[in-house]
This record gives sequence, C-alpha cells and structure tokens, in this order.
Amino acid sequence: MSENIKDTSDATFDEDVLGSEIPVLVDFWATWCAPCKAIAPLLEEMAEKYSGKVSIVKVNVDENQSTPGKYGVRSIPTLILFKGGEIVDQIIGAVPKKQVDELLSKAT
Repeated sequence: MSENIKDTSDATFDEDVLGSEIPVLVDFWATWCAPCKAIAPLLEEMAEKYSGKVSIVKVNVDENQSTPGKYGVRSIPTLILFKGGEIVDQIIGAVPKKQVDELLSKAT
C-alpha cells in the first residue's frame, strides 16, 4: 500500500475521517474483491496528486462491518468523499480515472 493511503477501522474512523481538517476519500474494499484491486493503483496515483489537499483512507469491509453499515455500503468498491465530517459525494464500482479525478477536484 502507498505511503499516501492510510488504513482506518471502525475504532478510528471518526478521528481519521470525520475529524479530518481536509476532505477524505474513503475506499470501502475487501481483499477478495477484483474491482477493488483494479482501482488500487488509481487511488495511489490520486493520493499522490492530491497529497495535502485530500486524504485517502481504506476500510476493509470484512474486518470492519459497523462503518460500512452506517453509511449504507452495499457493494464494493464504494468510494465516499467526506468534507467537514459530511458526505459530499460517492462513487460505486471500479470507475475510470477521470471520474475519480473529477470527484476529488470538487473537494479541493
């Protein structure tokens, strides 16, 4: 995993995401999910591009079931953008780079 992407959990989600000073893109994923693996390099690229402007964190849905349930995550990958502790936008599924880039540029 990239040094620009952080793992978070049910226990640290509020601090890592809701309490963040900058917008946070949360990637809800699982180790067995092929589309999740497919977008991982894209997320690493975005983490580098938006470093210091947007934080990217990952939540493993198999290890952390409370947080995905709280936000209605039904399929993975689901990317949810938070700003000031509120949901700004979300993307479900493996999408093209352009779509993720547009989402993140709205947050900055």
